[in-house]
Amino acid sequence: MSSEQVASMCDQLIKAVTVTMDATSSQIYRLEALKFCEEFKEKCVFCVPCGLQLADKSQNAIVRHFGLQILEHVIKFRWNDMPQPEKVQLKNCAMQLLSEGTHSIMEEESHIKDALSRIIVEMIKREWPQQWPDMLKEMESLTSVGEAQTELVMLILLRLAEDVITFQTLPTQRRRDIQQTLTQNMDNIFSFMLGILQINVDDYRKLKNVPGQELEVRAHCRVAVVTLNTLAGYIDWVALSYVTNDNCRLLEMLCLLLSDPELQLEAAECLLIAISRKGRLEDRKPFMLLFDDVAIHCILSAAQSADGAALCSKSSPTQPVEPVAVVERRYAFLKRLCQVLCALGSQLCSLVGADVDVEVPVNLSKYTEAFLAFTTHPSQFLKSSTQITWGTVFRHEVLSKTVVLKEMAVKYLRSTMTNLVKTGFPSRNDNPSCDFSRLDFDSDEDFNAFFNSFRGQQSEVVRSSCRIVPLEAFQIATEWLQYQISSPIDTGNTTSKVAEGLCSVLSPSVVQWDALTVFMESVMGQIFKILDVEMLPVDQGMELLQAVLNYDTRDPLLLSSVLTIVSTLFPFVTHRPNFLPQVLVKLFAAITFEVVQESKAPRTRAVKNVRRHACSSIIKMCRDYPQFILPCFDMLYNHVKELFSNESLLTQMEKCALIEALVLISNQFKDFNKQKAFMEELMSSVVSQWTSEEMTRVLWDPAQFLTFIGADQLLTEHDNDDTAAINRTRLSFCLYTMLGVVKRARWPVDLEEAKAGGFVAGYTSSGAPIYRNPCTPQILALMPNLLALIRTHNNLFAPDNMARLSETFKRAYDVMDVEKNMVLGLPQPLLESADSPVYKTHLERMQGFFCTLYDNCFHILGNAGLSLQQDFYTIEGLAGQIVGSAFISLDYVPERRFRPLIRVFMKQLVLSSPEEYYDSLLCPLLGPLFAYMLPRLNTKWQQINQRTSVGEEDEEEVVYEDSQVTQEMLEEHLVRLLTREVLDLLTVSCIARKVPEHAGGNKEEGDDEEMMMEASHPPPAHATDELTELGKCLLKHEDIYMDLLTLAFTSLSWKDTSNCHRSASMLCWGLLRQVAWNNLLPEAVTWFFTSVLRGLQMHGQHEVCNSALSQLAMVIYENLRPRYTELKTVMVQIPNINAEALDQYDNRLLDPSGPAVGDKKRKDQFRKLIAGTVGKALCQQFRKEVHIRNLPSLFKKSKPEKEILSEFGLAALFSPDQDTL
Repeated sequence: MSSEQVASMCDQLIKAVTVTMDATSSQIYRLEALKFCEEFKEKCVFCVPCGLQLADKSQNAIVRHFGLQILEHVIKFRWNDMPQPEKVQLKNCAMQLLSEGTHSIMEEESHIKDALSRIIVEMIKREWPQQWPDMLKEMESLTSVGEAQTELVMLILLRLAEDVITFQTLPTQRRRDIQQTLTQNMDNIFSFMLGILQINVDDYRKLKNVPGQELEVRAHCRVAVVTLNTLAGYIDWVALSYVTNDNCRLLEMLCLLLSDPELQLEAAECLLIAISRKGRLEDRKPFMLLFDDVAIHCILSAAQSADGAALCSKSSPTQPVEPVAVVERRYAFLKRLCQVLCALGSQLCSLVGADVDVEVPVNLSKYTEAFLAFTTHPSQFLKSSTQITWGTVFRHEVLSKTVVLKEMAVKYLRSTMTNLVKTGFPSRNDNPSCDFSRLDFDSDEDFNAFFNSFRGQQSEVVRSSCRIVPLEAFQIATEWLQYQISSPIDTGNTTSKVAEGLCSVLSPSVVQWDALTVFMESVMGQIFKILDVEMLPVDQGMELLQAVLNYDTRDPLLLSSVLTIVSTLFPFVTHRPNFLPQVLVKLFAAITFEVVQESKAPRTRAVKNVRRHACSSIIKMCRDYPQFILPCFDMLYNHVKELFSNESLLTQMEKCALIEALVLISNQFKDFNKQKAFMEELMSSVVSQWTSEEMTRVLWDPAQFLTFIGADQLLTEHDNDDTAAINRTRLSFCLYTMLGVVKRARWPVDLEEAKAGGFVAGYTSSGAPIYRNPCTPQILALMPNLLALIRTHNNLFAPDNMARLSETFKRAYDVMDVEKNMVLGLPQPLLESADSPVYKTHLERMQGFFCTLYDNCFHILGNAGLSLQQDFYTIEGLAGQIVGSAFISLDYVPERRFRPLIRVFMKQLVLSSPEEYYDSLLCPLLGPLFAYMLPRLNTKWQQINQRTSVGEEDEEEVVYEDSQVTQEMLEEHLVRLLTREVLDLLTVSCIARKVPEHAGGNKEEGDDEEMMMEASHPPPAHATDELTELGKCLLKHEDIYMDLLTLAFTSLSWKDTSNCHRSASMLCWGLLRQVAWNNLLPEAVTWFFTSVLRGLQMHGQHEVCNSALSQLAMVIYENLRPRYTELKTVMVQIPNINAEALDQYDNRLLDPSGPAVGDKKRKDQFRKLIAGTVGKALCQQFRKEVHIRNLPSLFKKSKPEKEILSEFGLAALFSPDQDTL
């Protein structure tokens, strides 16, 4: 190899690299140049001299970087084949590059430093410590050359720690060798890093104010920063003693550096990592030194100065009021400092009150004041960061009782009066928070999602603080509510479009009332829980309630908040029953609320929300306080009848909500005949409508049904003559009423009251009471037409009925946009136009009708078993009737329509059905359902697998429309959701108990000798292998049970990791175990085993799935291999399997009398055997493998003398007298 050849090749490489990095190069030239460079790295024999020549500092940075890449490639992929002299030469050249091959620290490019450090680390990973024992000394001596070399050494140490400890990118033995050597030398390494840090910080501070020394100052500062970053890479995992050595010298240094603007961010990062360390409490006691005066002062002063420096004014000649910009580095430091205080609080809570003799720190008040400063900071992100720690402190058994914390709880509660107000949208400029939000959030939608979560955290902390200071919390809530009631309404800049003077969603009054409702709910909920009755401030509470009831507003957004507060304060009414009529009047007025009376325009979303809110409040009151409201029943009933007399006054849903409320109170009659008579009266109109000849004809015939609801009519959007709308309304009302009654009508909970009221019809053979429901006659009368409607609905998807839909309603069965967004996880519009009328097209109304119609049918069926009990289960031929309706024409029914059938009806039926109806009802239903779902789901998943496995060439040729991609994503999500529902139903039906799922191979590594003491026979695999009584019943039906097994094992190779993991860890062995000892066909056993291996091929790259599938494969193999030699035939076909290792494993399995092997060792051996089946992630499939050879081991385990047991006996080993040995 001549120098001319090297020079010539270098010239070609420089040209190629220049072409690849030149923005003006054509794609063809760029690809050719890239190909040339890659082929050179792979094939050329003089990579090293070319790499060294290109890496010379006389070249430009791009060429140098490529030269260093060549050297790194050689070390990674050719090192094992290089002769020792060449390795030594390359190592010496690399060290020379470190010492002489770089520019000064401030001139050198960061990517060059990074590439150079990578080269050294790759050599260290292959040679240290065995072949390069003096590496650390050489690194130390390099630091004396200059700042640039010191920085490189720090980068090398950091990358070494990351590769070995954090990312663990090398083989186990090499990793152990390096980690143990690092640990052995940690005294020197830590002292070395701290020394470098101290020297450079001192020099930086000395020269900082000396004129003409700016370059030197920046160099020392740069070294200090990189040393802090390196320390951060070690502090996380070294022994805690290094962090707390010398009276916490390291922590003291870091605290002092917090005051330096150039170093504070990195110092805070180190401090955070240090204080976040877990470990023995005794070892963590030194952290309490950070509560001393000096440390607390450093943290406080750093926070104050950074807070001031985090904001700077942007000059703008056109704007008289200068906007504010956030200085990102200072703001990042504030975030770190906030996290430091959080970690400090976590350590405080762990140590105080534990058995380590740690007192409440004297400076607790200073600490909490500093922490409160972050809670009151304009940044919403900083506020949210403090919430978890506040909650932990307020719940702490010892700290929460201190005077400091009680005072702080009051201050915290006052701060939430501001923090709960939703302000700080990044698109706005109406609050100081907005400036910070622009750094933290990409959009208003992001901010909104964050704030909703933040508000939830605050609610939890408010509840915790209420337990400490309940009366003070009540007082704050009282003051805020009184202030809000007395304040004039502020609509802000954005007002409603509906009527003059109404607020919009972002109006100041609305956000204030909204925050107040959250606060009131959190405080009042706790007040009633923790205070004794005599301690409750009833008089004050009633004054508040009276003020709220008297507060009159025609603004729907404010009224919604008022209704929430009425519900929150309602428990006070139970102490003053005379107030109840006033509350009911307020709520009933809200049910019929309108902004503009008798307006022809549709109601706005805000108005709909108010009316729905009022209905929900009444239902909640009747549910939680039925006995209390019972005296007002007649008044309520008459008022409801009056409202119902005006058809246009209430929507169907509102009517049904009021019916539900009446039914809930009627449960308190505790008189079967009285309640039955009420049910008859309440349901009479529904029963007569639903069972009429006209309705029966409509519900039994799809064509007549479509005509009845108007789906075959041709309408234009300007055509208001939708005559069939009234028919849809009647249908909806009947179904909503049925659902409300069947959900709410119940017998008394107390058995004696139930017997006295005539609700007990008899007793089962086991002595359990058989209850009867007052609504039974009505619901049973409605049942035939309900089943007919379900059958008709399924038939609507048949081609002949689809053809009957008019052009207006062709897409009536499509997924609604709201449902689509939920399935795809797309965010809903941030600020829905609450003040705009909700105009719906004819198509949207029809879509909503079909969706709720189908859902409600199955909700009624799902609740019927719970409600009617034996009266439902003993309906003659019930199973046949359900099969003949819900299971008809399933081939045409789309995936999304299966979810109500499976989740709402079948799952509920399985959970509620008594054991005596398993054979007559559940088996005839579950058998056909699972038999049908298996091929359907399998076909769908095959289509999905084919779609996602398109070859690269095809993929380039096909250009998909956005809508087509969205539709495919939607279909895949729906199949995924349906699969989960089916497998969930299978699990609920068959698997009795859910013990922690298998974590296969996650045990801590132990000594081989310890493992040898474990039993060698297979463990009872998955602990979830007990069948339910229903599962045992299904087991008797061989055809059904085989469908269940086939479904469970087939699902392992469907492209859904969560389904795979669930099936592998909970279902497969639990089902197979029951039949494993029967005479299974060899073909069946082979299929089960290969199904697991197929699952590994599909999902093996995911560790959680790999673990569960490997465990399942091992359990099947170890349990069935002795009787089925076919399993070994399958194993032999696994790519790259070690035949000798397989024979050893087999022999040990077939010869139980052989030497015992530990459970973990067996698992590891088996995982190695089946490793060839594990599929690779797409990102790994074309990656070139890096092979690092093991070196002779440094650390051999010293085996204990075996004679010790025979000489002294086992008991002597555990003798308290150590001299026994």
